[in-house]
Amino acid sequence: MAGLYDQLTVFSGNANRELADDICGYIGIPMGRAEVFKFSNDNTFVRIMESVRENDVFVVQSFADPINDAIMELLIMVDTIKRASAGRVTAVIPYFGYGRTDKKDQPRVPITARLVAKLVGYAGADRVLTLDLHAGQIQGFFDVPVDEMSAMSLTADYFVERRLADPVVVSPDLGNTKRARNFAEILDASLAVIEKRRSGNRDHSEVLNLIGSVAGRPVVIVDDEIDTAGSITQAAEVCLASGATEVYATAIHPVFSGPAVERLRASRIREVVVTNSIALAPEKRFDKLTVLSVAPLLGETIQRIHTGASVSATYRATETMVRR
Repeated sequence: MAGLYDQLTVFSGNANRELADDICGYIGIPMGRAEVFKFSNDNTFVRIMESVRENDVFVVQSFADPINDAIMELLIMVDTIKRASAGRVTAVIPYFGYGRTDKKDQPRVPITARLVAKLVGYAGADRVLTLDLHAGQIQGFFDVPVDEMSAMSLTADYFVERRLADPVVVSPDLGNTKRARNFAEILDASLAVIEKRRSGNRDHSEVLNLIGSVAGRPVVIVDDEIDTAGSITQAAEVCLASGATEVYATAIHPVFSGPAVERLRASRIREVVVTNSIALAPEKRFDKLTVLSVAPLLGETIQRIHTGASVSATYRATETMVRR
């Protein structure tokens, strides 16, 4: 199928250049040349170093630490590329930060996920490609078409190949139950859910109850992201206290903020499996961490968006994704 636009070009901000390089490697094209840096006055500057006139341009940028810098880089890059007369610009956001602020759950608070989504459109993005949003309704916050892909099958297939004996998939909270149930179906496993209560806005929660049985069986705790790792390590202890033989943990997005790495290292979790949707500094890596690459998933999707092919068929086309 012929492309709807001219040459496919991929650029990257500074948030996750390694992933962008891997995406380009999967597609078989060089990375687009651009300068993205800060002046001494903390202003972000962008210059595109090649012609993009009428090109189909994809800008890869995860909204991760430092998140506000990452967002500004993407907005300025999109604006720059539009002003350079690109045919179409797609913002590729493997991790959409601020996704947890998706509703007013207390008086006089913002819906920052909607604000950030609007800014991406206002900057000039024609569409968005992202992975595993914290809440599905965030798709509707954008004023442009959104392709939300999921890396859940990638992480689930990893545990299928591990051949755990009669595992139980555990959701660390009630809000994540649907994602955990879908994961359990892939593993042909039963499901358990941890009921917890969050206190205030300081990433503190209290485990109240385990709904389901894990006694005598291995457990896989499934979440969309690991932030401070408080919930997932508490969940692991609850499962072990309830008779689980061993505990694994998996999430798509390794935010790993604050004490997360220390908590995970010190925990009795046997293995933590995440993806490279967020770039991890060397100090955030540890022995029992496994990182799976989402580059084939995103690279295949980018090619299909470019050619106008079916995006939903991406999962079948990437069954042999590269792991690292």
